[in-house]
Amino acid sequence: MSVRELVVLGTSSAVPTRRRNHNGYFLRWDRHGVVFDPGEGTQRQLRLAGLSAHDITRICVTHMHGDHALGVPGLVQRIARDQVAHPVLAAFPASGRRYWDRLRHATAFGDTDVIVEQPVSGARALLEGEDDLVVTALPLRHRIDTYGYRLAEPDGWRMLPERLAERGVTGPAVGVLQREGEVRNAAGERVLLADCAEPRPGQVFAFVMDTAPCANAVRLAEGADLLVAESTYLEAEAALAADYLHLTAGQAGRIAARAGVRTLVLTHISERYEAGDDARFVAEAAAEFGGEVVLAADLDRIPVPRRR
Repeated sequence: MSVRELVVLGTSSAVPTRRRNHNGYFLRWDRHGVVFDPGEGTQRQLRLAGLSAHDITRICVTHMHGDHALGVPGLVQRIARDQVAHPVLAAFPASGRRYWDRLRHATAFGDTDVIVEQPVSGARALLEGEDDLVVTALPLRHRIDTYGYRLAEPDGWRMLPERLAERGVTGPAVGVLQREGEVRNAAGERVLLADCAEPRPGQVFAFVMDTAPCANAVRLAEGADLLVAESTYLEAEAALAADYLHLTAGQAGRIAARAGVRTLVLTHISERYEAGDDARFVAEAAAEFGGEVVLAADLDRIPVPRRR
């Protein structure tokens, strides 16, 4: 049975706190395991979450600030130490290549050649590597080059048993219809897929980190079933958010509302806030967005919502 869930490894922003590790997120999506923005301590958090290096198939780094990338050396060395045999695709902004190289080879260790680097650049990047996912990177608005990521399952079809019965399509013929788009029934009649199925939109996950409000944040999140968005500040610190090109919880809520998101996950919380402030983040986002709002906590497991 396939599993689609977000495992939260860390939820702090620049400075980790007693209850919030540096950034880190693991998306389990069927056979894929994607690590987003591995900050310091990510290797340990993976272990606490019951995950191993063998679970990782892709790494996506939004930008080269420390709280989003200082965990790269530990991940790379763990992948090498545990002798992961499958390719691990690694996306990062091309302009941050010098930082990536330093992190990738930060210490002396037995290296590995399974990591396939995918530097991203330009107004839109499509990342290769998965035949059942479309991975897109779009630039965001931050102090250095920063890219958000969108993972989209291709649209498909939902078979309708009553229509299959009406058209006389049974047994192995159903599989042929799904694969080839048409089939001949027992009476020799041509039956099209659209006759026996309805369109099924693919599920979408979006990751928007470290940005001021911008059009690409909405584009990445368009129709997403699950959006992970930074919400570094509360509205009382909106001026700070503007100065440092970050989002408030309310702005994250507005992005989710404009994009038609189903579930919004707030994270990347400034160290200035304490546990007593948690409800304010949810309330400020919920004032702008009518869907489900979750304030992430370290080691949470958040399921991707079931299909519509």
